[in-house]
This record gives sequence, structure tokens and C-alpha cells, in this order.
Amino acid sequence: METTQERTTYEQERDKPLPSLNHGFLQAVITGELLGHREKYTSFSELTLQIGDLRVTPDLCVYPKMSMNFQEDVVRVTEPPLIAVEILSPTQSQQDVMDRINGMLDAGVESCWLVQPVTETITIFTGNEKPTTVSTGTLHDPATDIEVNLADIFGEK
Repeated sequence: METTQERTTYEQERDKPLPSLNHGFLQAVITGELLGHREKYTSFSELTLQIGDLRVTPDLCVYPKMSMNFQEDVVRVTEPPLIAVEILSPTQSQQDVMDRINGMLDAGVESCWLVQPVTETITIFTGNEKPTTVSTGTLHDPATDIEVNLADIFGEK
């Protein structure tokens, strides 16, 4: 019984389902790729955002470089990130994720990545242009100029 309660609490707090094996793996791999840009950007995993009325916890967020103070913490960040990454879970509907992405773009997030494990693709959404889906080669984020090779994300190492 406790497990069900913990899962329900997790899902309610983050407004999304529990991460799966593939989800967790991809979150770790993408984090590693983003950490390669630490000279200009600071990346976060499972950061709760409270931007106006929007409360959301993307899988990953990227902000301009910031210094960390471990003696003072922030539970809900009120500034929108440059990038928010959402990894589609097997029990999550694509429409639910799109609603979250549209809410984040409306709240000032510059770029949202939708990672789809089954198709091994990443779609980039910005407020201004049509979405761009990348399945091979290099993903180029227009908000940050971060580039990531999809073979490094979905390929075997």
C-alpha cells in the first residue's frame, strides 16, 4: 500500500508519471551531454518551476551560468530556463506533454525539447517557429547554440 501512495504523491507533485528505465537512462545521458557546456550554462535535473501560475517540473533545465550557494536553497525557481527538456514516458500521453511544453513556452522558456525514446528523436519547440525534429546527426538548440550529437544520446557506447 505504501508504494502506491508514494507513486501517487510523486506523480501529483510533478504532474507527470514515474520515470521508466529508458526515461531514467536518457535523462542521465542528456545531463552528461549538457554538462559539457558548464562554462556557459548551468543544468538542473527535476527542478520545480513556479513561473507565474505555471508550476511544472521538467526533466532537465538549462540556465545561463550561475554560481551555486549550497548554504541557501530554492524550492521553486521563478525564472524561466533557457531550455526545458521533457522525456516522454511510456504511460504519458503526447498531448499532456505538449500542454506542458506550450505552458512553458508561454511562460518564457525559450526552447523546449521533447525526447521520444521509442522513435529515438528529439523535437525542439520555440515560441516563434515550427517544431524541428532531429533523428540523426546533430541537434542545434536555437536559444543557446548548444549542439548535441544524437548518436551520443541514443547510440550504444
